[in-house]
Amino acid sequence: MTPPAIVILGAGALATARRIQALYAGSQVHALRERVEADVAYGELGAHLRELYARGAPIIALCAAGIVIRCVAPLLSNKGAEPPVLAIAEDGSAVVPLLGGLAGVNVMAREIAAALAVSPAITTSGELRFGTCVLNPPPGYALADIGQGKRFVSDLLAGASTRVEGDAPWLDDAQLPRSASARLAIRVTPRAWDGREDELVIHPRSVVAAVTLGAAMGADGASAIAARVRASLDAHGLATLALAALLASSEDMAKPALAEAAADLGVPLRFAEPFAAVRVAHAHTEDSSSSPASLLEAALRIPYETLPDERDQGVALALSPLAIDPDTIGRSRGRLTVIGLGPGSAELMVPAARRALDEATDILGYETYVKMAGPLRADQQVHGTDNREEIQRARHAFELASAGRSVVMVSSGDPGVFAMAAAVLEALDTSDNSAWAAVELRIVPGVSAAMATAAQAGAPLGHDFCMLSLSDNLKPWSIIEKRLRHAAQADLVMAFYNPISRARPWQLDKALDIVRGYRAPNTQVVLGRDIGRPGATLRTVTLAELRSADVDMRTMVIVGSSTTRQFTKGAQWVYTPRWYE
Repeated sequence: MTPPAIVILGAGALATARRIQALYAGSQVHALRERVEADVAYGELGAHLRELYARGAPIIALCAAGIVIRCVAPLLSNKGAEPPVLAIAEDGSAVVPLLGGLAGVNVMAREIAAALAVSPAITTSGELRFGTCVLNPPPGYALADIGQGKRFVSDLLAGASTRVEGDAPWLDDAQLPRSASARLAIRVTPRAWDGREDELVIHPRSVVAAVTLGAAMGADGASAIAARVRASLDAHGLATLALAALLASSEDMAKPALAEAAADLGVPLRFAEPFAAVRVAHAHTEDSSSSPASLLEAALRIPYETLPDERDQGVALALSPLAIDPDTIGRSRGRLTVIGLGPGSAELMVPAARRALDEATDILGYETYVKMAGPLRADQQVHGTDNREEIQRARHAFELASAGRSVVMVSSGDPGVFAMAAAVLEALDTSDNSAWAAVELRIVPGVSAAMATAAQAGAPLGHDFCMLSLSDNLKPWSIIEKRLRHAAQADLVMAFYNPISRARPWQLDKALDIVRGYRAPNTQVVLGRDIGRPGATLRTVTLAELRSADVDMRTMVIVGSSTTRQFTKGAQWVYTPRWYE
């Protein structure tokens, strides 16, 4: 289960929240900013709850049930897609499941209530009568038809009895009205449901479909691959919902059509090393590839029955007696996501970066930035390094990802602006390791320090601008001087990164000498220090007033163009018009 978000409004709920947090590994306490310190800060309850709900996160809100309902009400359109949502009294005296009856909300309510030594306020008729939600089978099982399921439970509540056919240990302790001769039956089977209204069909995810992409099939798109799998399932009378995973050769790991087909089928994509090659003869050519059956043999370590596709469609099915955990099949494709944290405030981190961090097994980066990325789960591996070890860090990330792990490389600001995205791509470009090339690589943009500072000041980057690093650690100072002259002569607004340090205290003054040769003394300069972090300061000075003593390594310096102007109306603003006179 996805770790729940435990949401509180004030300090009075924190003790109860921590007790609940102990029940769920990886869960975090979300608290209203400036009221109480917790794991995650948020600014507005309604927007935060809707964002959590939209991404499918279970929500445990320690506040009145009415507040929670009003906050998420605009999103209540698809009952089948509801995550669990509960309202808990701040003192733990009441546990009320609100949404997600088919996603285990009542199970969570009982767990939390037991920990708090209270009775859960469960109102679901089936749960109260039978002690379990018949329509919410455990992970690894899927209900064939929710509409038929509701009718079936309604018949049971009206007094009908049932029998259970198949292996359903989670129902052993349920208070179901059972009879060996009952007309109604709960059937646990991978076989497709035939539409009979006297059956509640639950499919164990006990089928693995292995596919190969030989010369005759390599041009297949995702829809064609998914169609071949569905056709094979249909040929054997198996339900698509009984599919546990799509399996392919690791040689095809980077083929996007496979990932798209797995998403279409609603199952994880796993890979096996091809070790039993077969020769497939064609008219004048030969193609060597692993057979689907050999992939199953390589990946599965449980008893199974092979159901080959007699139509030679490059598909083989493995049918297990029990539900299959996809994580035990072969391996996944490794993923490396390069993210930017923004300038430091959690509010300014883009949601895609937060999701990548939540899903990661391993997190790499400069130690200071890794700490900023927290809070992190106890089961996540953190690899913090010195700020100068960029290429080594990138290579380490690829080694982890090529072993099937989900890796996040952390930068501050935007990862593509004087940060780790370039180092990651350089490491890949200069490597001949084919396993690295098969890694799923994503670069998630972030809010750069220049953008954050500009937004605080107004719009000094409103016209053409450039970003320059004044550090000569990775390029000679002569190049920096040349670029400064050209940028100043071109009348570009300039954003200076790494403007000064103890090792090079003279460089900012030298840069300013160059700029002053092309810019008027009254040119507006914005100084943003630690924007987006505690203790942030923002100043606007003129180029004539600016001194290197006003700046340190944590200061963003934005030097305006000839048209950049400053005014005060309510507050002081700086902007660069989008026109020239």
